[in-house]
Amino acid sequence: MSIDSEKDLIGLLRVGKVVGITLKKMLESVRPGMTTGELDAIGAELLKKEGARSAPIITYKFPGSTCISLNDEAAHGIPGDRVIQVGDLVNIDVSAELDGYFADTGATIPMTPVEPVKQQLADCTRLALEKGLAVAKAGNRIFEIGRAMENEVRRCGFRIIRDLPGHGVGRKLHEPPSVPGFFNKRANEVLREGLVITIEPFVSTRASHIVTAPDGWTLKTPDGSPAAQYEHTVVITKDRPILVTAV
Repeated sequence: MSIDSEKDLIGLLRVGKVVGITLKKMLESVRPGMTTGELDAIGAELLKKEGARSAPIITYKFPGSTCISLNDEAAHGIPGDRVIQVGDLVNIDVSAELDGYFADTGATIPMTPVEPVKQQLADCTRLALEKGLAVAKAGNRIFEIGRAMENEVRRCGFRIIRDLPGHGVGRKLHEPPSVPGFFNKRANEVLREGLVITIEPFVSTRASHIVTAPDGWTLKTPDGSPAAQYEHTVVITKDRPILVTAV
């Protein structure tokens, strides 16, 4: 969507704050020994308390209020009985609707102590997001976001997962345009003021693509290599974008 009024911006910032706080509190709560279902229940309660609705549930009938993905799971991990272990990489993706507006955010946290490469992967993915945010300005083209993120990932010696892009958001969970995490010259749409998108690098140590697990939801690396993701919903401006989901 594009911001058409002050009402739109206020509505987006409200839902952005809710999902941002929910993600923050889930990151603070996650610990080895708890199940992904228990972690999801924390997120579900926080969203309910604010009057927000889980976007994956209302949009896709996803079997969880949030997506919680471990290690080689890049996205859409189903919360359940799986116990989080020391050494795991835990990705939490929170998206919700409130008063007709949607926002989406995510982050990856290592359950220390972890293999050094997992910590490096999480750090690199966070830095890649920062590089993408730095060029997400009105007048630039969408592919410049992907180029900046891919360059950082390559510098780290890792790989962007090419089939998991960012996306438009706001009136729905997923809207045009697609925002690739790598340099794709076809993504040449000019960023305009007021455009609302997610910027979210998905990065793996070795894999560039994902496969769907037998559960029909979870997206995994085909070779078992670990993956990480960081994400913000942003509003494009002439300068640094407004981070809708920052808290």
